[in-house]
Amino acid sequence: MSLLSLLYSWVIYPIIYIFPAYVANGAPVIFGGGRPLDLGRKLFGKPIFGKHKTIRGTVLGILSGCLIGGIESIFIPYMLVVGILLSLGTHAGDLTGSFIKRRIGKKEGQSSAIMDQYMFLIFALLFALPLGHLPGILGILFLAILTGILHRSTNMLANKARIKEVPW
Repeated sequence: MSLLSLLYSWVIYPIIYIFPAYVANGAPVIFGGGRPLDLGRKLFGKPIFGKHKTIRGTVLGILSGCLIGGIESIFIPYMLVVGILLSLGTHAGDLTGSFIKRRIGKKEGQSSAIMDQYMFLIFALLFALPLGHLPGILGILFLAILTGILHRSTNMLANKARIKEVPW
């Protein structure tokens, strides 16, 4: 296998593949706000998701990821459906992480590395799994490393830009 072929399968394709999920995950920071998705309701005295998970952020996050999948589908036809599933999975993972954090007593904005950085990625890949086309194991390993780096750095930038309250 040539170096270019390895670069494509381990780095380039995984980035193209996961890009709708990254956009879906980041869009609520820019477009969010408004009414909480859980409408302020509580479960056993604790918020279901919390006030930072909003209807507008969730809807626009999913739509943003779908838009990216649609654009990618011009070049890679199956990416429209993959992009939709990645976007839905991203938000299912993010909401699952928030739900778990509320159950274990973590406050909104309190950091939890696995749930903050990787839950969206795990769910996105699981949602898209039935369609196939996933990167290989080394591509997924690359995405795990990249996700950790990007999550931390983009959140720090968003915090410095006063778009996000906390740098994680």
